[in-house]
This record gives sequence, structure tokens and C-alpha cells, in this order.
Amino acid sequence: QGLPCFFAARPFPAMAVKPGDACFGAYIVAVTRVAGGRRNGRISGWHPADLGAVVVDALVERTGIDGAAVDDVAWGCVTQSGAHAENLGRNVVLSSKRLPNTVPAFTLDRQCGSAQQAMHCAAQAVMSGTQDCVIAGGTESMSVVPMDSNVDTTWAGGPHKGEGIAEHYGARMKEVYPTLGADPSKFDQFVGAELVAQKYGITRADADAYAVRSHQLADAATKAGKFAADIVKIPSKKIKGEATSEMHEVDEGIRPSANLEAMAKLKPILQGGVLTAAAASQICDGAAAILICNERGLEKLKLKPRARIVALGLAGTDPITMLDGPIPATEAILKKAGLTVKDLDLIEVNEAFSSVPLAWARAITGGDISRLNVNGGAIALGHPMGATGAILTSKLLGELDRRGGRYGLITMCEAAVQQTPPSSRDSLGASSDAAVGEHVTCREARSPADAHHGHLSL
Repeated sequence: QGLPCFFAARPFPAMAVKPGDACFGAYIVAVTRVAGGRRNGRISGWHPADLGAVVVDALVERTGIDGAAVDDVAWGCVTQSGAHAENLGRNVVLSSKRLPNTVPAFTLDRQCGSAQQAMHCAAQAVMSGTQDCVIAGGTESMSVVPMDSNVDTTWAGGPHKGEGIAEHYGARMKEVYPTLGADPSKFDQFVGAELVAQKYGITRADADAYAVRSHQLADAATKAGKFAADIVKIPSKKIKGEATSEMHEVDEGIRPSANLEAMAKLKPILQGGVLTAAAASQICDGAAAILICNERGLEKLKLKPRARIVALGLAGTDPITMLDGPIPATEAILKKAGLTVKDLDLIEVNEAFSSVPLAWARAITGGDISRLNVNGGAIALGHPMGATGAILTSKLLGELDRRGGRYGLITMCEAAVQQTPPSSRDSLGASSDAAVGEHVTCREARSPADAHHGHLSL
């Protein structure tokens, strides 16, 4: 791959363009994903690059574009070692049957928000006009490359053992972590999940009930065929056990029989905690891809969008409590977009643990979860870390289409320090076109700055 960059020397010419005067929008054209596979389950034998190529190829085929028209591929992956190593995004392109090797790619890691960040990168690229057509997505084959297998503790004890982190957070970690029986030498998402539960008054009964809800909603959505349109059917291929001729087309982690009585028998993950393994997202193999274009790309490729991206953002938070970052991220993005939570038809908050969406709801909606994760979430469907942001996008857009909704939002927590902010989406609907999207953007602008932000995210 080549990476040119041109610079202009001083003096700079006067810039006549003001914020909001000449920006492109970012439009989601299509989303594809494979159904999630359980650890060592039906798709555990797929190489991560091949799994990514499947969803990319389906995206190209379903939209009817020439693969050579794709300007770049932004790909999320968290555990970048083994089969995930050495720029997985580029290896996805090289494994693709529809993208020529002239299409560049890069791989990024924003932990659990990697695919959502890939979408943000793609949106920012087309909004700037640098590129017109970008594929974003991610792969995580957690059976092939186990979580944290890239963490090497042989030098200085691991990623959280630096002097700066010890100075800033060491004393609190030594104070808080032992109360839950956790190792105070590294940031721990399980501790964070419990601290969030404590902070927002979430009980064991609350956590268990939410987990049952996730399975029930995901099961109902699957039986109603709600996920089928975006799912790419692939042959089952197990890493262990007997070969099978079965096609994989349904998320494997859903437990239709999940119930409170069975969950009540499980021990908490940490001593004295309220969260069990059943209230946590499932280890999962998966991949998903999104095609994002600006107006120029839509016109050139003769495409109609499904949605426009209204706003993008990020929020950092305390790395010890950690997992309530979606709350300030949501507050910031709604302010940026000029919306309130009442304007949102649907919300996807990644179900890292039951406490995360429940805390979000108590802080943002007063506890109302009627619009939240209405077709289940990662507790039932699984959380293939590098791909989850794109999977949430698929779920959100599908349900907005069915309901004729306008605004949707996705957000998720990330390990240690950051939270991927929500991305509000304006559904254009099956009968709308790009021109309507442009008109809505202009009409919604409250000021030049707001117009700039609106265009910056479709």
C-alpha cells in the first residue's frame, strides 16, 4: 500500500469557506454481517480474514458497485496478534473476491468500539471529501485469537504498570479492587461493571432480569426474521470436533430457555458482586461491514442511502469505574446534534454487562428501557469485540426501517479509559432518497456551527 500526503508552504491563500458552507454528508448505504458464533462453535474454524472478506463481498454484491470504486477500508480488531496480526483489514481485502488489491485498508483498535470507530473514520473521510466511498467494519475471531492473548506481561508487568498510571490511579486501585477480590495491579472491566452497578443502584435481581430480557428479545427477533436481511449465510466450520454441512445463519449464543430461576443459581464473577457470567456479553466470533458514501459517491455509484449520520463524538471517563462512559458521551452528542433523548426513536447501548445499559437508562431516560436494545444485545447475541459497532448499526437501522423511525443512537463502553460515543442516525426510509436527506440536514441546522456538525455526520 502507498500513503502519499501533500503539504502547502506559506503563505497560505485566504480561505473563503466558512464552517457549514461547503461540507459533504456521510450516508450509510448498506450493512452486512455474519451471525455470531459461540466460542469454539459453528464458525470457529474460519480464518478472521476470510470471515471479513465474506461480509465485504456481500456488501459489494448487494449494492452492485464495482469493488474498485472503494477508496479505502477501515477495519476494527481488538486482539491484534496471531491470525489477527499484520493489518487484518488489508488481509480482508486480499482475501476478498470482489475488491481488487488496489483497494487500501487499515486496521484500528479502540477496544470494544473498534468497528464503530472504523465507521467514524469512514464518515470523517467522506465528509471531508478526501474519499467518496469507504467500507468500514471489523472482525473478531475470539475462538482463534483469544481475548487478551496479545498482552505480554514480561516487560514491566503489562500495559497498566507504567509509573504514570501508578501515580494517578494506583492508590485508588489498591483501595477499591481488594473489596471485590480483584487484582489491583491492572484495570479490570469486571470491577468497573460492579462499581457502575453500585453507583446506579443496580441489584442482582435487576441484572438477572435484564439478561433474561436480552435473550427473550433476541429470540423473538430471530424467529420474526428481523436479522435475516443483513446476515450473510456461510457454511459452518468448526475449529474442533466433527465437520458439518450445516449453514450458519442464526446467532448461536441466544438461549430461548433463559430464565430467572436458572440465573439465580449462578455465582457472581467477583466476590460480593451482583453480576454473573449470564449478565455479561458472550465471547463470540463475528464480522460486519458498512458501506459509507458522501453525495458525490452516491451520485457516481447510483446508490440510495439507508441513513445519514447526524453526529459523531467521543468521551473519556474514569478508568476505574470505567463503564459508565456512554452516559457523558450521550449527553455530549445530543447537545452537539441539537436533539434531546425524547427525539430518539431507538437506542443501542452495547451490553458489555447488564449494569451498563441499565445505568445508562437510569441516567438518561429515568430508567425507561422501552426504546433500548429492543431486539436484544450482546448478552444474547455475543460481542465479537472488533465487529460489534457495525453489528449494532445493522440492528438499529433494521428496526428504524421497520418502525419508520427517524433518529437512532448507538453507544458503547470500551476497556480502560475511553467510551465510543454515540452516533445519532437519521433514517431516510425505503421511500426516501439522498435529496431528502440533504434537505433535512439544511432545514435542521440551527446555526452555521450546527450546520457544520450536521453535515459532518450526515
